[in-house]
Amino acid sequence: MTSDLTRKADSIKLFSLATPQMRAFHLAWLAFFACFFAWFACAPLMPVIKGEFGLTAAQIANINIAAVAITIVVRMIIGPMCDRYGPRKAHTALLIFGSIPVFGVAASQSYESFLFFRMLIGAIGASFVITQYHTSVMFGPRVVGTANAATAGWGNAGGGVTQATMPLILAAILMLGVSETMGWRLALIVPGVLMIVVGALYWKFTQDCPQGNYAELRKAGIELEGGKKGGWESFKLAAANYRVWLLFITYGACFGVELFIHNVAATYYVDQFDMSLKQAGLAAGSFGLLALFARALGGIVSDKMALRGSLNARVTLLFILMLGEGAGLIWFAKADTATVAIFAMLSFGMCVHMACGATYALVPFIDKRALGGVTGIIGAGGNVGAVAAGFLMKGVGSTQQTLSILGFLVLISAACAIALRFSAATNEEHALARAAA
Repeated sequence: MTSDLTRKADSIKLFSLATPQMRAFHLAWLAFFACFFAWFACAPLMPVIKGEFGLTAAQIANINIAAVAITIVVRMIIGPMCDRYGPRKAHTALLIFGSIPVFGVAASQSYESFLFFRMLIGAIGASFVITQYHTSVMFGPRVVGTANAATAGWGNAGGGVTQATMPLILAAILMLGVSETMGWRLALIVPGVLMIVVGALYWKFTQDCPQGNYAELRKAGIELEGGKKGGWESFKLAAANYRVWLLFITYGACFGVELFIHNVAATYYVDQFDMSLKQAGLAAGSFGLLALFARALGGIVSDKMALRGSLNARVTLLFILMLGEGAGLIWFAKADTATVAIFAMLSFGMCVHMACGATYALVPFIDKRALGGVTGIIGAGGNVGAVAAGFLMKGVGSTQQTLSILGFLVLISAACAIALRFSAATNEEHALARAAA
């Protein structure tokens, strides 16, 4: 870690909380973990909720679409808001206010009210954008890919943990003699409480950037990196950059698929292979738990390749990972036994998570003047991909066929990664900045 605490960190001291950079690192992934845990807490309980409300396949599809749709808008807004108000205020507000619909969904008494609160819960998925923004302003070019990927990956693991633990929490509540109708509602209170606790920690122990908080720095007349005007200016700058939209597509093809799998995996294993709710939860949870290391691995490999080569080495890695993801998805769709399906899921899951990490290892180098806008638009691409997959499944009527079609679409979208290639001048500028760090 750099000795000057007012500069971006050029290394990651994983077991330290002594610096603002490392406090932001650990609380960023913890906040995203809490949000991701709450975001998908309903998914592993859907077989129970489905029975209580008598949900049809079309209604379940609507719920899955609602869970990720609103995040598209919120992610695009929250990125520029980080530029304007700082990641500390943005993340704390999202955690505290985002807990309200989590409690609301637990109190739902009908399909309509459940759908409404499930849609509002989707807003907390914007936590990802703040997480990536915060580590991007705290860490230098030598390790920013690793920092972004590790925090996002460990946060994403909340999706795997919730798949595995929510059925266990429900089982523990039922053992106390609580009815199943009340049990799943009580289980959903757990992630809401977790969000409030983490929100309080984030406000108390983090700051916006190595120099301090944006509000105080602006009052002192200190110019922030890239100007950091935020708001509409940040969004316009980002939206004018074609590379932002290429990564919007590639992120939709990797993170969008990840979200889709989180929503359908448990039910797919129950319906396709006659697994019990606990078995399906553990199988589906293993996909999410890959995020503990696979997304970080994508960032680490991207950083290492860039040190030996150029920014285009990061581009090549993303292209290769997306090809692996597409092929693995098709294999998963055609698996005829639970064992083969789980193995195929873990194989393409590695590529999915690593591709997400490789994507956000590129994000800090797209346009430093509008980091929030870039981060938000590309992050929204993941949710667009998930919503598109949801509508695809609703139209096709079969999860298995949807998975197969998605595999081919991912293979096609890999071409966007190659189109990202940077010019020689940009690569030279990046090399000079890396040497000076």
